[in-house]
Amino acid sequence: MHSKELLMDAFDRLPALVAESLKGLDTAQLQRRPGGTGNSIAWLIWHTARVEDAQIASAAGLEQVWLAEGFVTRFGLPLGDRDTGYGHSSEQVEAVRAPRELLQEYYDAVHRQTANVLADIDDPALDRVVDRHWNPPVTLGVRLVSILGDCLQHVGQAAYAKGLHAGAAERDGTAAGT
Repeated sequence: MHSKELLMDAFDRLPALVAESLKGLDTAQLQRRPGGTGNSIAWLIWHTARVEDAQIASAAGLEQVWLAEGFVTRFGLPLGDRDTGYGHSSEQVEAVRAPRELLQEYYDAVHRQTANVLADIDDPALDRVVDRHWNPPVTLGVRLVSILGDCLQHVGQAAYAKGLHAGAAERDGTAAGT
């Protein structure tokens, strides 16, 4: 297996993980914050998409899907156009509200751009420096692994939060069939 194939396989797992994290949730469940102050599922999935979008676009010299495909307008969030959620306050986390379908549609659009970028790379391209603000400078390969790790963590957090909601519903007697 070549590096590109390995990266494509890893990134191709994310859309199904995002879909499973969102499956069956209504808007209130998407907004519920674990412990009252944790990151909501809506915020986690939005942030996952924003991070992948912004970093892939930057590394590939492309415009972010968020802007190019009008998702910034469709979401209508009270945040800056290039905000990815990094360092958000509790109030900013609370402000990220979106229906399940829009969250999935945005992530899927981001994934298509990522897949197109990955389809065009080869092993030598992975050694290209994409960020000189770090010591050592960050190569495309390192950036892709970093993006993947971040996305997997956040989708895992969303799945965990979904499980917390299900457990709470069962304890409260509000789960389906109780």
